[in-house]
Amino acid sequence: MSQSASAFQIAPDAGASRHGKDTQGPNMDFLDYYDERAQSADLRKMLETANRLGREGFAARAFVHDREASFPTQNYVDLREHGFLKLVVPKEFGGYGFSVGEYATVAAEIGKYCGATALTFNMHTSAMLWSNFMFDMPNLTEEERAAFRPLRERQFRRVVEEGAIYSQPISEGGQNWTSKPIQTNCRKVDGGYVINGFKKFASLAGNCDYYCIVCTEHFEGVEPRHEDTLIFAVRKDAPGLKVVGEWDPIGMRGTVSRDLILKDVHVTEEDLMMPRGVFSKTLPNWPHMMALLSPTYMGVSQAAYDFTVAYLRGEGEGKGIDRRIYPTKRMAAGRMYQKLTEMRSLWHRAMMEARGFPSKAEVMRLYAAQYAVMEGAQEMTALAIRTCGGQSMLKSLPLERLYRDSRCGALMLPYTSEIMEDYLSVLTVYDMDEIDKVGADTESARTSLWRGAHGTLKAIR
Repeated sequence: MSQSASAFQIAPDAGASRHGKDTQGPNMDFLDYYDERAQSADLRKMLETANRLGREGFAARAFVHDREASFPTQNYVDLREHGFLKLVVPKEFGGYGFSVGEYATVAAEIGKYCGATALTFNMHTSAMLWSNFMFDMPNLTEEERAAFRPLRERQFRRVVEEGAIYSQPISEGGQNWTSKPIQTNCRKVDGGYVINGFKKFASLAGNCDYYCIVCTEHFEGVEPRHEDTLIFAVRKDAPGLKVVGEWDPIGMRGTVSRDLILKDVHVTEEDLMMPRGVFSKTLPNWPHMMALLSPTYMGVSQAAYDFTVAYLRGEGEGKGIDRRIYPTKRMAAGRMYQKLTEMRSLWHRAMMEARGFPSKAEVMRLYAAQYAVMEGAQEMTALAIRTCGGQSMLKSLPLERLYRDSRCGALMLPYTSEIMEDYLSVLTVYDMDEIDKVGADTESARTSLWRGAHGTLKAIR
């Protein structure tokens, strides 16, 4: 478990610890499910601020951004102004130095009010997490760490001093991006590298300052290899970089995840975000880094529960009609609470024990948590609509948006629900040295399966 893992635990009775009595209302406060006694002052402040920004702006704007498939620009003004862009930047560089688990809990609170904001915010934060925690991995050499140091500092300074926003477009469409070497490529030239390629579902496209472009360095006469993966910070206005395509999806419409085309984009050695070889040495041994879409859907699930309870009580959109008198409605609300609590308990533990080189038990909990949240969000929103009835289908109410948003999580690489089912199926019944001999429909995705001590490069090869 990471050093910050104990800093944020499920509260046995958060209402009692807060006020000396049970005070939980229809809309659950984060202190109703997390223990304030274990929170740092910074974490408590950011959780409170996330909820205040959500209530005062994010929730109302979510309707507009969903309808128009437009980017939540003002939300990012707010996030920048209140320090959210530097949540996981180390304190020595002016950030808050949050752990993976602490970040995840804050992101889930944002997701209660606007899933698209939480999902795109994860793209920015993941870029900072990689630069932060990969640096401390014990399998780096001193030479690699020395080369890494100025690269990460450059990214951190941009965020802290300039308020820079990073996008992390990795998907290229049609395949799990860990199953084969990244198709976007770079070649060494005088003064740096030239990048050519294509990125699909590039969240924040046209709305960030830098794109974290993962690519494979190509060499004459050598087949592309995972160990030749490089990652560059490419400026939004770099010559040869274009944002293209339409954006009209079923859900998460405010992410504006259009496509990127890179045609002879020139970058320098200073634009590297990690030294050569570090990406493929570290990411396979930090599997929690690939599960950080889940906080958004934890937040969506909480929002569905909160709306349902308030609606049944006749509050807000419930328009004064007390629907609690119907036993079927009460039982559905109880089922939703049970499901939500199960999801959060598993998910929270998995996030808080995130670390490099985890144990098999920790990885299996992570996979189970990822699956539970992505599938559970769909169940929660579907039950919310059934319980609240016909009016919940109206676009003037948030439930139908939450339902559409919830359908997207299980599809997102690299940890789709199908892939999680496969990973858990082999890890439960096979020894680690047998896994590569087991066939499956998702066999091509097995290269992103954690393998522990059975090979760093086996995990991404």
